[in-house]
Amino acid sequence: MKIVEDLFNWARSESIWILGFGTGCGAIEMRPLMTPRFDAYRYGVQWRPTPRQSNLFIISGYLSVKTLKRVIRSYEQMQSPKYVIGLGSCTINGGMYWDSYNTIKKLDEYLPVDLYIAGCMPRPEALLKGFEDLKKIIRAGEGEGANIYAKNFDWYKANQKKVIQDWDMPDYNW
Repeated sequence: MKIVEDLFNWARSESIWILGFGTGCGAIEMRPLMTPRFDAYRYGVQWRPTPRQSNLFIISGYLSVKTLKRVIRSYEQMQSPKYVIGLGSCTINGGMYWDSYNTIKKLDEYLPVDLYIAGCMPRPEALLKGFEDLKKIIRAGEGEGANIYAKNFDWYKANQKKVIQDWDMPDYNW
């Protein structure tokens, strides 16, 4: 029923639990959101310590091959529905490390990304705006990253295994 699904999507959008994955300077702008000045809690946004408790994965900063492996592992441990935000230029295209042999340039070739927030580093205000944009996506029923990942699992796994040579993680299948 559409009305029930709309209610569920509204509830999902108002209860966003974040797992933050920041590398380098990537996580520096997430910390102020927990302070009284920006107070992300009033928007229904809260940080959680483990992937199993989270439904939003914020990946910020540059990703190397080694950290990509940890990101994939954390993403696959999250419960559905789950969403991904790529925060900052480094996550979008490698940023100032774009020409490094070990830098991941396009995160969406390895995981489905629901929203990118551009900047180096984006200010807390931009992150709050990103949360509002993500809420609109969820309410519209378009936050289907987990389903896309399951549907195109073989394609994502092939891309992941191209760059991660020492694949010693279990291959999940849905």
